[in-house]
Amino acid sequence: MKANKPSLILYFLALISAIFFDCMKEDILATYAKSIVLPAIFFYFLTSNNFKIQKTEAFIFLFCFIGQVYDLMGVETSEIGGVLCFFIVYLLLLKLIVFDHKKIRLRRKDILPLSIVVIFIIYLLISVLGLQSANMKKYNFIYTSYGIILSILCYFSYANYITKGSNVTLLMTLMTTCYMFSDIFYIFNVYFSYSIVLVLIRDATQILAYLFMVVYFLAKRRTTKKRITQ
Repeated sequence: MKANKPSLILYFLALISAIFFDCMKEDILATYAKSIVLPAIFFYFLTSNNFKIQKTEAFIFLFCFIGQVYDLMGVETSEIGGVLCFFIVYLLLLKLIVFDHKKIRLRRKDILPLSIVVIFIIYLLISVLGLQSANMKKYNFIYTSYGIILSILCYFSYANYITKGSNVTLLMTLMTTCYMFSDIFYIFNVYFSYSIVLVLIRDATQILAYLFMVVYFLAKRRTTKKRITQ
């Protein structure tokens, strides 16, 4: 068995366990399962990459971990603490994506799908920010900035995928889509009454976002190595 396989197996076991315990409404056991997810996928990344990690990637994992700790603690400051941590994560991801994919060459056939994506993202941003809880109103500027950064991140991901259509851009798009829906359903869980469906979608997309992020990092690095050797 390869060195990276046990951590990947542990990740999927934690994912399945978290969803199962959510369905059974076993919040404490679900919390334990979720706490395993990020360390497992981080170790998978390290072992798959010969224990090499860039500074930006390291900070992304660090703030993901801190943000997840805030979320799992469930204390009074958890919500705004988690928002600030993932705000930094999205800024760092945006930096990586913009730096690695500087040129977006639009063709005539790309204009329509990209326009639909932009309209959809703006619609989601306005609609979700309209569902303001008491805490969102208190920190309105932070939540608005958070939504704008996430929207820009999604735009660059979709624009790169529409114009290039590579495996790397697909993984990038899956990552940002999972982050986007995770945040949307997080707000739905706060705004609406308890629903197991909303909880499952929120948790599944959040956990899958970490997987797609790691696979994106690894695929991007392999593509960079191929360019250097050619």
